Amino acid sequence: MNEDALDPLPPEAELALAWSAPPVRGPLSIVLQLDRRLARIVTRTHEPMLGQMRLAWWRDVLGKPVSERPRGDVVLDAIGTHWNGREAALIAMVDGWEVLMTADPLDPPAIASFGKQRSAFFGALVEGHLMPVERDAVTAAAYRWALADAASRVSDAAERAALIAAGVAISCSGARLPKPLRGLAVLDALSKRALRRGGRPLMEGRGAPFVAMKAAILLK
Repeated sequence: MNEDALDPLPPEAELALAWSAPPVRGPLSIVLQLDRRLARIVTRTHEPMLGQMRLAWWRDVLGKPVSERPRGDVVLDAIGTHWNGREAALIAMVDGWEVLMTADPLDPPAIASFGKQRSAFFGALVEGHLMPVERDAVTAAAYRWALADAASRVSDAAERAALIAAGVAISCSGARLPKPLRGLAVLDALSKRALRRGGRPLMEGRGAPFVAMKAAILLK
């Protein structure tokens, strides 16, 4: 698997990157690129077994030392630069996307597994620098983003409703996110709005940029 170009990121991701602290921006950018790759595998594969094989490639290669990985894939090469030693969170993301692809039906346990594993990388971005209350806030916000984004992209109405219900059910502790993850605050505010609007795209509507800016400024 060899790709030499980055995918365009959705507008909410670009906005989150713009508001992220510089040390976080590089790792966050590349992990969102990986997320797009995995999403593309899941959404464009009609045979689950073939999709699982493609996901397995990522799982296997991320489990190898950087020196043993193939070269030439722009995302994989950048992972070696920005995520060396933290690949467990990226492997969890692969596992999460596999759950979404293979779950039939997409029931609450499957949704919980998908959301938790897809979003685990946010905690890894600031691992070792979080108070327990901050860790809980990061976990909840990241989980909500994973479900809101998925809800905006699935075509099955029942699956969308299940994803929305799970996202809305996440409790808000009121704890502030850590400042380096201001980009996650942006995504969380947009995710809450998208879930309230019935699983619509995160940046849909004229109010989305204002919601994002307000969330970022309040965390300064």
